[in-house]
Amino acid sequence: MKFELGQWELQPGVSAIFPATITDVVVEKDALTISGYDHQIYHRTSYIHGSTITARFTSPLPNVIRVQLTHFRGQRQALPIFDLDYSLKNGEVITGRDAEKAWLKSGEVTVIVPTQGQWHYNIQRGDQALTGSEPRAVALFNKDGETYLREQLTLQVGETVYGLGERFGAFVKNGQGIDIWNEDAGTLSEYTYKNVPFYITSAGYGVLVNNPGRVSFEVASHHVGRVQFSAAGHSLDYYLFGGPTMKDALDQYTQVSGRPPLLPEWSFGLWLSTSFTTNYDEKEILANIDRMETLGIPISVFHFDCFWMKELTWCSLLWDERYFPDPAGMLKRIKDKGIKICLWINPYIAEASELFTEGMEKGYFLHDHKGGTFQIDHWQPGIAFVDFSNPQASAWYAGKLKELLDMGVDCFKTDFGERIPTDVVYHDGSDPERMHNYYTYLYNQTVFDLLERVKGKGEAVVFARSATTGNQKYPVHWGGDNSSTYPSMAETLRGGLSLCLSGYGYWSHDIAGFNDTPSPDLYKRWVAFGLLSSHSRLHGNTSAKYPWLFGDEAVEVLRWFTQLKSQIMPYLLDVAGEANQHGYPMMRAMILEFPDDPTCRYLDRQYMLGSALLVAPIFSDNGDVTYYLPAGEWRNLLTGEVVSGSSWRTEKHGYRSLPLWVHAERGGKWECLKGVVREA
Repeated sequence: MKFELGQWELQPGVSAIFPATITDVVVEKDALTISGYDHQIYHRTSYIHGSTITARFTSPLPNVIRVQLTHFRGQRQALPIFDLDYSLKNGEVITGRDAEKAWLKSGEVTVIVPTQGQWHYNIQRGDQALTGSEPRAVALFNKDGETYLREQLTLQVGETVYGLGERFGAFVKNGQGIDIWNEDAGTLSEYTYKNVPFYITSAGYGVLVNNPGRVSFEVASHHVGRVQFSAAGHSLDYYLFGGPTMKDALDQYTQVSGRPPLLPEWSFGLWLSTSFTTNYDEKEILANIDRMETLGIPISVFHFDCFWMKELTWCSLLWDERYFPDPAGMLKRIKDKGIKICLWINPYIAEASELFTEGMEKGYFLHDHKGGTFQIDHWQPGIAFVDFSNPQASAWYAGKLKELLDMGVDCFKTDFGERIPTDVVYHDGSDPERMHNYYTYLYNQTVFDLLERVKGKGEAVVFARSATTGNQKYPVHWGGDNSSTYPSMAETLRGGLSLCLSGYGYWSHDIAGFNDTPSPDLYKRWVAFGLLSSHSRLHGNTSAKYPWLFGDEAVEVLRWFTQLKSQIMPYLLDVAGEANQHGYPMMRAMILEFPDDPTCRYLDRQYMLGSALLVAPIFSDNGDVTYYLPAGEWRNLLTGEVVSGSSWRTEKHGYRSLPLWVHAERGGKWECLKGVVREA
């Protein structure tokens, strides 16, 4: 959100208060607070008719600084708040002051404020400047009758910014204006399903804005040397995770916001879906599973999409008996093959659903301002929204899902959760604007917690689309409604790499695109990318993604890469352990593993799968690919070729090949990466 018109003027309809003069500095044992007055002080009358903004600095962890900006301290805390670990206490904080400055030091990161004069503060790592808030960076604005508090943190020359959730546009966020607001909009625009108010920079630090509502970022855009963030209200709370590396910053961030859990090994195998609007019944499903088995393509999970339920009743959570007369028996027949079962669900309850009357009478849905059930005609006629701020509603919804688990279901695809209305009333009095993004946290938490209770820790998996800060604790997440084109394949990868720099350890996508039907060429290229992602799912909209629909060679390619993923599974499981222990993503942007290589800053068509394995998907129908190998010795996992890095390479690949390189020094500990895994 833009408030100013360049350096000297405000935008039309905007008024502003800037803390101009420091009037008080309070140094405590573990905190530092400064107060800024919006006047220059000339004499006692300058203290009349003014406004004060305070900044309080604390530290929950070494090298982590929390900044709480406040105007009107008596404002009531609106709900919800992010589910962070607010109990963390850093016992090694050092505070102090002298005649000119005061400071709070946490590890190697220090906040320094002047004790008098112009309001500002600097943050440094060791004795080097890291970032800071310059004069007039903090401001209270009134725009069109709404109050916003703003902060701007400086960027160093050449510093690049990443993250802010799963974003499908330019990978480097410099120059972009981004609103943190979940939307169901596909993958082709600036809108996204997974908005996370956390960014990370090439300088090795990250920033989380602790506000679940609409946070507006201007990343080197409104003020080109700063990252600006603002939110409605009279307070702004953010954490700075000081690194010193990007990996360290992710480790620190996920200590505060939650770590991805360990997942069962079966979840890393191939997921096969009925797809969205295709026709299917029990006979066809079992025939397709048997055909995959005959072709030597093992399935780990079979997924039933929407039409396991009767049309117009979503979500009834009841099998459509016209097509599935014996669901328990069918599930047993599938599970006897060693295959897990996933079901599609969402938190919207259509008026025709058998759950609607029960939920309405018990008050388990979001309400309108007249006390009735809030309903709209969207997706299904007369849908209502489960109110997960009501513990009884959450337990009711989970109870319906448990009946399916008892029948033999293993996991759920937790679809939707983005288009949450703001003109509603919540059971716990939550602010609907702050709940819009946070709704997905409560929704997925309800389902994931049920799975952990029933299946046990380490066995719970959801396949979720919407997310915000903290949802990394409830994996897996997939990239949403992409299309069957090479540009969409590339935007899908950009979105995944962006999400994985936002605290998410696992990520997947619809192989070969959700919308439309891919060409056989695209199908085979996307299969290679999909089976070299953390999780791999064949899914579509109007067309299924069974390999035989795309020719005999597509069958061979899918079998080849499914077997390849199986062979490197020991390595992948160790990489998943790093996600659980440190918050490092399995799929890593090149800059995360090679932060000192400036070439890696903008690379978004290749990635590291863990620390040792470089993957460069092919985004062209002629098999050509250009990619970069950073410094070091690299060995091709498919051919055994050994080369030295710090170089660009252009190659042509067949369908059972792509650039797949092991960093010799990093990959030596894994036997499955030492030899030639497959002949290309």
